[in-house]
Parts: sequence; C-alpha cells; structure tokens
Amino acid sequence: MNTHDLRRELALTLYAQNRLSLGKARELAGLSLWEFRQWLSLRRIEAHYDSDDLQDDIETLRTLGRLS
Repeated sequence: MNTHDLRRELALTLYAQNRLSLGKARELAGLSLWEFRQWLSLRRIEAHYDSDDLQDDIETLRTLGRLS
C-alpha cells in the first residue's frame, strides 16, 4: 500500500468516525469532492448531513436568490 492509499484510508476512517468534515477528509485523501463521495459510496459510508447543514444550505440558497 502506498502513501496515497494510506492517506485515503485514513481520511475515510476519520470521516466515518465524525472526526473530519467532508472537506477536510477530501483534502487529506487528495481527492476531488466527487471522487471522495464515490469512495464513501463504495465503502458504504453514509454522508454526514444534519439539520445545521440543511440550515446552511437554505441560507446559501436564499443568499443566491434561489429560494424565497
């Protein structure tokens, strides 16, 4: 196993344990957001999304004028 594989495994594990955010785990793994999401799916690790994330998304949509 090479360094890149180890970093990806560490990132997946820390994300699964809620110890890293999606963005930080993706950075540690050296993957794009979509690549990291694919790895989560392959490993059957659910994406973390809670009510705070929902509120952030709603506020972003309001700021962008896409939600009344």
